[in-house]
Amino acid sequence: MSQKISLLTLSLVAAGVIQAGRFVTLAGTVAAAGAAADGIACTDANTGEYLPYDVLGTSTVVAEAAITKGQRLQVGATGGAVPRTAGVLVAIALQAGAVGERIEVLLIQGADAA
Repeated sequence: MSQKISLLTLSLVAAGVIQAGRFVTLAGTVAAAGAAADGIACTDANTGEYLPYDVLGTSTVVAEAAITKGQRLQVGATGGAVPRTAGVLVAIALQAGAVGERIEVLLIQGADAA
């Protein structure tokens, strides 16, 4: 079972449909694959709705690939988490998970691409 301990949750206006557990940007969009992210969406949101997102601490994200505990993560094709290859480090897995599962991660802010 996943948990989260958010130290800072902010809100933004969704620029499109966003699902909970996806990495997001300050522009209100789902983060692009391999790109930087500003946090993880806490709930689903439609265009124009306020969306709470976790910025610091731990949160839960959808795994887009098999992930092992301790693995460094980047944003995947649909805004979930995948093991880091050449993308920006956005989180560290605090638990293992299979494709489609929500896993707890430690958010990393301000990292660069590999």
